[in-house]
Amino acid sequence: MEALKQADSNIVIWLNQWVGEYRVLDQVVEVVVSDYFTPVTLALSLLWLWFATRDPGKRMTTQRAVITAIASLAIANLVVLMMNDFYFRPRPFTEMQLNLLFYRPTDSSFPANPAALSFAIAFSILQTRRGAGAILLGIAAIWSLSRVYAGVFYLSDVAAGAAIGVTTVLCMNFLLRWLDPVPTAVLRVGKALHLA
Repeated sequence: MEALKQADSNIVIWLNQWVGEYRVLDQVVEVVVSDYFTPVTLALSLLWLWFATRDPGKRMTTQRAVITAIASLAIANLVVLMMNDFYFRPRPFTEMQLNLLFYRPTDSSFPANPAALSFAIAFSILQTRRGAGAILLGIAAIWSLSRVYAGVFYLSDVAAGAAIGVTTVLCMNFLLRWLDPVPTAVLRVGKALHLA
């Protein structure tokens, strides 16, 4: 366990040493790392995917993936919140001298909630729309790693968050198959209201 903590610290220190060296990189990371840019991008991507396909069969499959993504991110968020009640890990900037590109969050560093949510969305879409899913996985990875670079998460926090996101999607796939009338009813209501 001590070796993992040391490796985590070394990675954060190594990445964070570049903060302030390249102004353009810092400006890009400040946008990406924020609580707004990436979540809005992910939300707009889900909205676009909901309406993007004209083929009725593909559209229904994609819309089911969007429903899975939304349900999975809600459950992943709940899992992270429950884990935070039982385990608190201080943020890297509280234990090391780092150059911050972000505000100082006070909640637990482990697991990384942004990673859990973004990977839940990306992995849900990846299962039915490979291209869009790969792009969303890239966005999730960049968002998560930018927070390590900015000094607010350790790499293991991000890895654990990503694992929670992916696991939640796998569980949600099983659950939604078992509760099949629910997503079908949501899609029927959406079609009746011209929203699906």
